[in-house]
Amino acid sequence: MATLFLVIIYLAFISLGLPDSLLGVAWPVMQVEYSTHFAAAGFVSMIISGGTIVSSLFSGIVIKRLGTGNVTFISCLMTAGALFGFSLSPSFVWLLVLAVPLGLGAGAVDSALNNYVALHYKAHHMSWLHCFWGIGATLGPIIMSAYIIRQSSWRSGYLTISILQFVLVILFFMTLPLWNKQEKEIKNQSAASDQNVTLSELGIDTNKLSGLKILNIRGVKLALTTFFFYCSVELSIGLWGSSYLVNVRGIPAATAARWVSIYYGGITLGRFISGFITMKLSNTSLIRTGQMIILAGVSLLLLPLSNIFVLIGFMMIGLGCAPIFPCMLHETPKRFGKEYSSIIMGYQMGFAYIGSTLMPPLLGFIASISSIGILPICVLLYSIFMLIASEKINCFMKTKHKGLPL
Repeated sequence: MATLFLVIIYLAFISLGLPDSLLGVAWPVMQVEYSTHFAAAGFVSMIISGGTIVSSLFSGIVIKRLGTGNVTFISCLMTAGALFGFSLSPSFVWLLVLAVPLGLGAGAVDSALNNYVALHYKAHHMSWLHCFWGIGATLGPIIMSAYIIRQSSWRSGYLTISILQFVLVILFFMTLPLWNKQEKEIKNQSAASDQNVTLSELGIDTNKLSGLKILNIRGVKLALTTFFFYCSVELSIGLWGSSYLVNVRGIPAATAARWVSIYYGGITLGRFISGFITMKLSNTSLIRTGQMIILAGVSLLLLPLSNIFVLIGFMMIGLGCAPIFPCMLHETPKRFGKEYSSIIMGYQMGFAYIGSTLMPPLLGFIASISSIGILPICVLLYSIFMLIASEKINCFMKTKHKGLPL
C-alpha cells in the first residue's frame, strides 16, 4: 500500500505542474487577442502566486482540520475549475478573477506533501517527486504549442489541461479512503529519525518558540532568502522566456513555446537523474552544483551567440534548477529539527511563492519600459543572490557540526 500511496503523491505533483507553465507560453498569443499591455501577464501571475502564498502559510491549519487527502482532492478540483474558466474567459478581467482559485488550489497541498516526503522518505524520492512536477510542467507547453500551431487557439490548450486535471480529481476522490488510512498509520508510528536533529540539539528552547519566533532559529531567514531567489530564477524564465525568444531572438511563437518546454524538460530530466545522484552525493553538493550550472547557462544567454546556444542555455538553466528545490526541501528537518519542520516548510514554500509573485512581474514591468532583453541580466542577479544565501547556510551548518560556538 505504501508504494501505491507514493504513486498517488507523484500524480498529485503532476497536477501541480500542469498549469504552472501555461501562462508564459500562451501569453504572446493571449496578449494579441485581449489587446492588453505586455506586462499584464505579470498581474495574473502575481494573483496566482499570492493565492498560493496565503494557502501555503495557512497549510498547517488546513491540513490539521481536513487531512492531506481531502486537501489534495479539493486543491485539484479548484485548479481544474479555474483552468476550465480560463479556456472560456471573455476578457482579461476574468483571468484575474480565475487566478485566485488557481493560486489557492496549489499552496496547501504543496506544503503538506513536501513536508511529508521530507520526513518519511529519502532524498531520491523528493527529487523524483519534483521530477513528476516537471513532467506536468513540460507537458503543459507541449500541449499548448500543439494547439497554437494547428488551431492558433490557446483556449483549446487550457481546455485540454483542465480535462486532464478533472481526471486526476476523480482519481483522488476514489482514493480518499487510502489517504485516511495512511494518515492514521503515520500517527501511530514513532517520530524518531536518525537523519533529523532536534531543536534542543541546536541549543534552542522549544518552550519559547511560537509562531513567527521560529524565524529566529539561526539559518531560517537565509533558507527563506534562498527559496525566494530560486523561484525568482525559475519563474522568470518560465513566464518571460517565450516572450524573450519571440521579441529579442525573432523566433516564432510556436517554436518559442517548444523551447520553453525544453527548459522545463531540463528540470524534469535533471530531477530524475539527481534522484540517483543523491544516493552518492549530499544534498548540499547537489544544490551548489545546480547553482553553478545555472550561472553557466545564463552566461550563454548573455553572450552574442547564435540561437542554438540560447537553446542550450535554456536547457542548462533547467538542468541547474533541477536539484536545488527538492534538495533544499529535503534538508529542512536536518537543518532545523523535525519538531517544527512542517511550520518552517510552510514558511519556505510561502517565501518561494513570494519570490515568484514579486520578481517576475517586476521584471515584466521593467521590460515594458525598456526591453525584455534584460531577462538574462535579471536572472543572473537572482542566481548570485541565491548562491550567496545558500553558501552562508552551509557555513553555519559546518560550524554547528564541528561543535563550535554559534
